[in-house]
Amino acid sequence: MMLEDPARAGDHEGSRPPRTGADSHAHGPPDPAPARGPGARESPPEPSADASGEEPAPTAGGSAATADTPAAPTPPTAASGVSDPGAAPPPNGRRAPVRADAADHTDAAEAEPREPARRSDATRAAILTAARDRFACDGYERATIRAIARDASIDPSMVMRYFGNKAGLFAAASELDLRLPDLARVPRDDIGATLVRHFVRLWEGNETLAAVLRVAATNPAGAERMRTVFRDQLGPAVRGVCPDPAQAPARGALVMSQVLGMALARYVLRLPPAVTLSEDQVVAWLGPSVQRYLTAPDAHTPAGPPERDPGAAG
Repeated sequence: MMLEDPARAGDHEGSRPPRTGADSHAHGPPDPAPARGPGARESPPEPSADASGEEPAPTAGGSAATADTPAAPTPPTAASGVSDPGAAPPPNGRRAPVRADAADHTDAAEAEPREPARRSDATRAAILTAARDRFACDGYERATIRAIARDASIDPSMVMRYFGNKAGLFAAASELDLRLPDLARVPRDDIGATLVRHFVRLWEGNETLAAVLRVAATNPAGAERMRTVFRDQLGPAVRGVCPDPAQAPARGALVMSQVLGMALARYVLRLPPAVTLSEDQVVAWLGPSVQRYLTAPDAHTPAGPPERDPGAAG
């Protein structure tokens, strides 16, 4: 075998490209960079130690990362689809972008828990509507949970779930807001007429008030409910305008005698003369009485019948 001249061998070796990457680990460190010939491209600089003098961090295989080390695979983007759930996480610790349709699905999932709340409100409203109608028609004693559930097209257990029992259902169904005007802002001479007109308009078409009034006439629970409503809502309004706040309970009871008496005659018993009266006529008849109950000076109790003259004929 012919031996190769060492000088020529060095020239031959210098013409080879340096071994890098996996070949460099198998055959030792790369050869010194050869002199660039005409037209040769400038290769990128080799990685060097940082300011602390440490070598680049080793890769998973134990060797130092170099410029020729293959780049990590790019995680799939929204255009390429959702990444495999079983795949290892990307080296840089970043999560793959979420597809637009996946985000829409997430929004829908977050909005879904609000659906049962809306169904619950609708069920509760249906039960209360059926209960008001049933209490108005049958009264408190004859109205049953089963009949109310049938009217609401639900199972009777749902009524018990929402309201506990018939007493709780009646309390919820008879919840009333009189929405009284601020009598302190009304001209003093118009307080009676203003309050009567407000009640006439409140009663018109309000089945809840009619139902409570029907039940209150025959059932202690209904009567207590009506007393509570008027005590808590009408009482403060009367106290604010009457001459003596201590007389507010008595004056409020007199106002109720007028308002509830007309409501019973007009909307429950439906007495023809009371039904045919117009709103202005009701206000004209009842307004002066309510005005006197609210604003008149203290009423003096009569001393009794006049004494009889002993000399008068029997």
